[in-house]
Amino acid sequence: MSFGKNLQHLRRLNGAMTQEAIAEKLNVSRQTVSKWELDECKPEIEKAIEICGLFNCSLDNLFREELGSYDDAYSDLRVETVPAFRYVKHTVISTDPEGDAINHAFGLARQNGIENPQVIGWDFSCLSQEQINVFNMHGYTAAWILPKDIAPKDLEICEQKAHRYAAIHIEKPFENPFVIIPNGYKTLMEYMKVNGLKQSAKDVIPCFETDGDSMDIYIACE
Repeated sequence: MSFGKNLQHLRRLNGAMTQEAIAEKLNVSRQTVSKWELDECKPEIEKAIEICGLFNCSLDNLFREELGSYDDAYSDLRVETVPAFRYVKHTVISTDPEGDAINHAFGLARQNGIENPQVIGWDFSCLSQEQINVFNMHGYTAAWILPKDIAPKDLEICEQKAHRYAAIHIEKPFENPFVIIPNGYKTLMEYMKVNGLKQSAKDVIPCFETDGDSMDIYIACE
């Protein structure tokens, strides 16, 4: 655990705030901030509390957690408006549903003459405790984003209006997927918290991830 690395991480989340900007807000010198980030010294409790207020975090976050784990894997933290889109979805509940759901979505696209479809996915949480605890099952939904003028027969077509999302890019997420992908969601939630963004799930997919060798994670925000 490094206070200095945590402070650097919080600066990055807050629009790459400079050391000078933090120093000005805390009424200290830039050299002091630099020493904090190098772990040469730590701020007094009053300044630590001010840092918590500045970045909307707790003292535990600052001093006891590793906020910047796997930072090199993530880039392009942003807020963007995702345009309206139509999609067809397929949900699988099993001990390993992601691959089956995604492959089914790609299969639907190929059946309709689309060789390189855009596919997104998200966890499906409507499971019983017996399915989760006894059978170790979970659910995943994959959705094929329909190109313009494509309307597959005998499939339910869903529509989503344009909506604002916070997003993050992950490079090579499958090198360590059970760590890198969940930590991507954690980093994105930290980004939203630091920047005062509230999560929203009203009439939209609350969060989703793109499929591929690299990945973008999206969380709906107000």
